[in-house]
Amino acid sequence: QLVESGGGSVQAEGSLRLSCVCSGYTYYSLGWFRQAPGKEREGVAAISTDGSTRYADSVKGRFTISKDNAKNTLYLQMNSLKPEDTAMYYCAAEPPGGWWFRLQPADFRYWGQGTQVTV
Repeated sequence: QLVESGGGSVQAEGSLRLSCVCSGYTYYSLGWFRQAPGKEREGVAAISTDGSTRYADSVKGRFTISKDNAKNTLYLQMNSLKPEDTAMYYCAAEPPGGWWFRLQPADFRYWGQGTQVTV
């Protein structure tokens, strides 16, 4: 089960931290994706089981993905938020050995319900 939280409304240049409880996905690669109205779902950031990370160019230097294995929780720290970051944010899990670094939604098998971020 993947359960996101932490979304909300924030002014431009503000910060938010999203959390995703990832029960049962300790050995999976994990990612954050977002989907704005009328747009396709896009990859934001991902982290592999060994801690390697990958970011979309649009969020590099502003967003940080991390995970706490002891708490089974994935995080996305979002700083310097822009209006174009407004979207529903989803966390997702990909089985080991997959193509997590491509940040493609089709590569991730398990999804949460999403949390809304409005800037």
